[in-house]
Amino acid sequence: NPDNPIINIRSFGENPQDVAAQVKAFIEGAHADKKNLVLTTAKHFPGHGDTATDTHLNLATIPADRDRLEHLELVPFRAAIEAGVDSIMTAHVAVPALAPPDLPATLSSAILTDLLRKQLGFNGLIATDALEMGGIAKGYSAGEASVRALEAGADTLLMPADPDQAISSVLAAVASGRLTRQRIETSVVKLLAAKERVGLDRKRFVNVEAIGDVIDSPEANEMAQEIADHAVTLVRNGANIIPLAAPERTCYVVMPETRYSSQGQVFTQEVHKRFEVGMSGSRAAGGAKGDPALVTVDPSMPRQQLEEHIGRLSGCESYVVAAFASANANRGSVGLAGELPYAIETIGAKGKPVALVALGSPYLLRNFPKVTAYLATFSTVPPSEIAAVRALFGEIDIRGRLPVSIPGLASYRDGIQVHATRTVRITGSAQ
Repeated sequence: NPDNPIINIRSFGENPQDVAAQVKAFIEGAHADKKNLVLTTAKHFPGHGDTATDTHLNLATIPADRDRLEHLELVPFRAAIEAGVDSIMTAHVAVPALAPPDLPATLSSAILTDLLRKQLGFNGLIATDALEMGGIAKGYSAGEASVRALEAGADTLLMPADPDQAISSVLAAVASGRLTRQRIETSVVKLLAAKERVGLDRKRFVNVEAIGDVIDSPEANEMAQEIADHAVTLVRNGANIIPLAAPERTCYVVMPETRYSSQGQVFTQEVHKRFEVGMSGSRAAGGAKGDPALVTVDPSMPRQQLEEHIGRLSGCESYVVAAFASANANRGSVGLAGELPYAIETIGAKGKPVALVALGSPYLLRNFPKVTAYLATFSTVPPSEIAAVRALFGEIDIRGRLPVSIPGLASYRDGIQVHATRTVRITGSAQ
């Protein structure tokens, strides 16, 4: 659902078969190194994609019949189970085709026990989504939600709004016979087995100082950059303005999601690097010799301030707008906040080609259908900022294809393929 405010790029895409293949590959990769095995979780069961509700705020509803569920939502979960996924997280969604229309899946035995355990054959851990979220907390106390989740078949209770109340309620439920001791012990055994699988029975503590050596290693960063480079997708390319024929006569506008965000800093640095090594040595549009014409604007700015910032850019033959948009809890939507949409409209009114770079949600094009070119990265992380600049400057092949459709504007698997036009790629330092 393009209007989903919380899943968005957290999903592999909209096609169930392709998503299933990605899920399988991810789990196999996480399990590949038996000595350093990583536990995996598939979420949110039985599906959280087809809703426009953020379950951090309210209970969502998945309006699918059983046949649709079988052929869409459940396909990736079946693949995950076949691949040996360790855990499955529940969704705070109501699924009227499976349970009462006001009952969250997290608290439904029909969904967690009958469907997931018995019909799909999942024997791993069932973890709830955060019980403090509005989709649960608005209808149930921390204690009642915790007991009901265990009754439904959950093994772990994530973030109840009141942990002390949750514990006392579970103890009281066991004492009264509402929950059996065996029910609790079944979950405990599953948790201990998962810990044993990753060696926590032998080595209980992690060397925190060594974490960076593993997850921030040169090899890991190189792979992350390769993935980001391959993901860049050119959805539209009016006048073939990407790659930029004249970067020094292009104006760049960076739009982070908040005033104090670090978003866009890497993009800005990467653009500056290209000018430092010489984009012909001519005077850049609106800037000093060798400097890019680049400004950063954010949602806190009123229209007058936005106009002033954009007005500093002059002599531009085209514009690149790098806009960040991610799915964040409790926001209720994914898009540009404040007056940033007005800023893009102001730029478009100048009559020059505009290339919109979407760092995060690929659906931004729906809000700005008149832009000349549209480049999607599907991520807001620094490697994606680098990949976007590399694509704009013709340093990498653009080979990505959309994992989703953009209603009325682009179809699933669309993507314009463009070969690199520059033989030199700028990396961590000027070359």
